Amino acid sequence: MAFDVLIRGGWVLDGTGAPAYRADVGVIGDRIAAVGRLDGAEAAILIDAAGRRVMPGLIDCHAHGDALVFDRGVQLAALRQGVTTFVLGQDGLSYAPASTPETFAYATRYFAAVNGTHPSADGPLGVGELLAGYDRATALNTAYLLPHGTIRYDVMGAAERAATSGELAAMLAHVERGLSEGAAGLSTGLEYAPGRYADAAEIAALCAPLGALPYVTHMRGYGAQATEGMAEVTDIARRSGAAVHVSHYHGPAATLLPLVDEARLEGLDVTFDTYPYLRGSTILAMVALPAWLPAADTDRTLELLESHPVEWDESLWPRITFSHVPGTEWAEGLSLPAAAAEAGVEPGEFCRGILIDTRLEAGCVLARPDEGPRAEESVRTILRHPGHTGGSDGIYVGGHPHPRGHGAFARMLGHHVRETGDWTLEQAAVHLASHPARRFGLGARGLIRPGQAADVIVLDPETVADRATYADPRVLATGVDDVLVSGVPVLSGGRLTGATPGRALRP
Repeated sequence: MAFDVLIRGGWVLDGTGAPAYRADVGVIGDRIAAVGRLDGAEAAILIDAAGRRVMPGLIDCHAHGDALVFDRGVQLAALRQGVTTFVLGQDGLSYAPASTPETFAYATRYFAAVNGTHPSADGPLGVGELLAGYDRATALNTAYLLPHGTIRYDVMGAAERAATSGELAAMLAHVERGLSEGAAGLSTGLEYAPGRYADAAEIAALCAPLGALPYVTHMRGYGAQATEGMAEVTDIARRSGAAVHVSHYHGPAATLLPLVDEARLEGLDVTFDTYPYLRGSTILAMVALPAWLPAADTDRTLELLESHPVEWDESLWPRITFSHVPGTEWAEGLSLPAAAAEAGVEPGEFCRGILIDTRLEAGCVLARPDEGPRAEESVRTILRHPGHTGGSDGIYVGGHPHPRGHGAFARMLGHHVRETGDWTLEQAAVHLASHPARRFGLGARGLIRPGQAADVIVLDPETVADRATYADPRVLATGVDDVLVSGVPVLSGGRLTGATPGRALRP
């Protein structure tokens, strides 16, 4: 037997949840060709996996690598955690479909602190064009969700009202076209502009063409507001018949999980992703700006910020740490009160100045409201739920980002397997690989079996761990040193090989 790549002597975790077993994995081209005792086999590339585990490549169900997936540092951060696929287009805002320069500029500007600036696109862009730009241009696979906010802005601009029948028809045409070009679902960001101006009827209508693909939502309220947010999610699922997937589902497990279970008992197809941290990260404008400001109209918002008094929610100030402040980089990594004290002004005035000076581009890490002494236990309980999939919500923009982009998956594989026992590694392969592959229609991925795409990771179960912290958020994870994407080594000995075989995955 002759293979292009032979992974010899490892223990295979095949993604089904079955116990690990000793086997070799032979790869020909971009596919797994054989799994078993392949004694006497030869290969152009041999990977010694003795004492290590061989798993399907992990799928990050919520990543903000829309622009930065081309960045070698971001690729390395993901691969060192075993992540081989990013699901992009999250929270209802990304670059396509944008039929006008104004839409592309809005989607870029409003989410600049989250997605960054696309390195090559700079104007009207279709989903097919965006996907073509990812194909074989990065070490990671990419799947893309249709961003509802971008679609709404393309049709309605910054309008803060319900869509007319004509506008709804135009948005529906965007959805149908985007799906035909390879989108893997539809996403909303119902706490961002302009998605927050849409009602359940509008969203349900746009979900109708999805078929088996999911409606993915940053819903309208988490934590204490999760009951209201999930009520709208399930209403949309009933109206449309769509499968629903809730993004970064965090908060008290005793509140959150019964909401999922009740929906599933009703027959609704509900899943979610979450990351194992107690702080979030987003754009400062979403957190700090009062609701009366027209956030989808950047120029008008800035004009009002400069000319009108603003009543700030001062309870937010201690919870905010700056992650991205272009032009005021010295504030990155400082809390808002500490940065304001350094500048010699009140926190409210410092916040106003940052928003104006960056034209709303500032980003922050946000300590969530107190969830009580059982917050860490809630994280663990939510991870164990059968509806769970892994998502980092990784944001790679700024000088001091949240550590989840460099550590979420390694933390799940290390801390939550080896240290707390929340999962076995066999269960981790289901939550982080095979379940996400099914949810997003990613075809022959997520399993170690002949005929499957050869996205394969080799990890050391004793050393896999996250090292990124809030104080030092870009430290690479340990324990994953060899990774194949589409049969090509992209990580060898913990280092990038320089190969870019990542595919734009179309369901």
